[in-house]
Amino acid sequence: MKETGIVPVFYHGDVEVCKSVVKACYDGGIRVFEFTNRGDFASLVFAELNKWAIKECPEMIMGVGSIVDEGTTAMYIALGSNFIVSPLIDEGMAKVCNKRKVAWSPGCGSVTEIGRAHELGCEVVKIFPGSSVGGPDFVKGVLGPMPYASIMPTGGVEPTEASLKIWFGAGVHCVGMGSQLFPKDVLASKNWTFITEKCREALEIVKKIR
Repeated sequence: MKETGIVPVFYHGDVEVCKSVVKACYDGGIRVFEFTNRGDFASLVFAELNKWAIKECPEMIMGVGSIVDEGTTAMYIALGSNFIVSPLIDEGMAKVCNKRKVAWSPGCGSVTEIGRAHELGCEVVKIFPGSSVGGPDFVKGVLGPMPYASIMPTGGVEPTEASLKIWFGAGVHCVGMGSQLFPKDVLASKNWTFITEKCREALEIVKKIR
């Protein structure tokens, strides 16, 4: 997460669309990808997608987000998820991930929640929704008393130099990005080259900022 700097966040019910998006991100230099558990049969989509990615995008680290309970966490780990992301803190999820040594990033909206996440074994905390909980100023504020915190905002981050400069300047570990990387019209027109170029541009910006 830290090396790449950007974690794409994506869900689609059509596994072929998911494959094309993952490949486009991979070709753009992305090496970590969060599939979101949003729709019916999402686990079946991920199972096929992950088996495909292991062969076609061997360096891509595939994880699953939008998970809110222990049972779903265990299921996705069984399907090969390399990390679990959640919009909330759940002790059951933490225990399952820690037992299997799978990274777990819970959503936090306060310093107290971040402290609790650390207590439960979390390495990278997600602040969600990033812009609503205080944006870059919140990150900067947290890192004052907790400089050891590794923070990943999702929501409110754009793949532009202006946006990335503010977030990384505040001290984020990495950023999560969804619709900004995958506009609806781009998906509708299957313009996978756009996604590849957008990822490449964003990664170059991150590299320059750092």
